[in-house]
Amino acid sequence: MAHCYWHDALAGAAAGDLVTLTGEEAHHAAVVSRMRRGERVLLSDGAGVLAEGVIDRAEREGVDVVLHDVRSVPAPSPRIGLAQALAKGDRAELAVQASTELGVDAIVPWQARRSVVQWKGERGEKSLERWRKVVREAGKQAIRARLPEVGAVVDTAGLAALAGDWQLLVLEPTASASILEVPIERDALLIVGPEGGIDPAELEALEAAGAVPVRMGEHVLRTSTAGLAGIVALSARLGRW
Repeated sequence: MAHCYWHDALAGAAAGDLVTLTGEEAHHAAVVSRMRRGERVLLSDGAGVLAEGVIDRAEREGVDVVLHDVRSVPAPSPRIGLAQALAKGDRAELAVQASTELGVDAIVPWQARRSVVQWKGERGEKSLERWRKVVREAGKQAIRARLPEVGAVVDTAGLAALAGDWQLLVLEPTASASILEVPIERDALLIVGPEGGIDPAELEALEAAGAVPVRMGEHVLRTSTAGLAGIVALSARLGRW
């Protein structure tokens, strides 16, 4: 499998064009991966364009690639999103990483009432940037043509307000409906609570906004794995796999 690198200016590119990787991507290709002239690589702009080419020059300060094939990858429909409650340690980041590899289309950080971690001020900005970096790294590993957008952190009221754009599915072990039973009528947003579960008042507020609680089997999953199982289930149901 060819290595994949990000290039933000692939829109309008065509076979035969020469493009240059610079900065961190050039360093990764020429120094870390030790790519050399004549080797095949893949390039993605993260916005739907995926290109294949051959390296013409590989140096620390710049890697030139001659494009052989450029294609546009349409956005999936309906989309699958993940609203991930903030969690302590690296649990939430693991969910962000793996969900990107599994093909999630959008990620929403959720400041749930029971979240131990608080995203406020400078710490919140750095944490959000970290999630976005995790997405870029995971997207490169997965060779994604389209990266999921990581939105700003929302509280429960903000999450409920997303019902206008998304069909909200709350992953809740006590739900009566299975994730395999609920009709998917539009873009679906999976909502995952923190380590201590979703506060009853928050669940009530989400249901009032139109969210539907759904369960996944008989077992209770961790906050780092619940969303992943949901993405797999919906991907299979929607024919994305």
